[in-house]
Amino acid sequence: MATIAPPAPVIQAFPMKAVLDALTQELMDVAQSEAQVRGITLPTAPGSALKSAVPMDSLTIVDALCVLDAVVGFQLKESIVRMGGYNSVEAALQNMIPKIEKAWLRKQGAKK
Repeated sequence: MATIAPPAPVIQAFPMKAVLDALTQELMDVAQSEAQVRGITLPTAPGSALKSAVPMDSLTIVDALCVLDAVVGFQLKESIVRMGGYNSVEAALQNMIPKIEKAWLRKQGAKK
């Protein structure tokens, strides 16, 4: 008698756009708040504002990750955020997005 193997789990595509949109908006809110406290004027152009030098500490960024819980379907670990924080929204995104994708794929059962 032959046995039938269970079907392989279906791996969904990483929701890059949703993650990027939600995290960018949340980090821009953090950057605007930090800029206001520090007396830094952010450019009005969105692309320029992403690159503006605004120090953001790691604890604040860890709090900002909560916005992704509903997007990825689980709570991300604090280790996603670099100790010491980031000097711009762009630097934060470049560092965290690959880590978030890796965590998401691991949660989906994929190997990368």
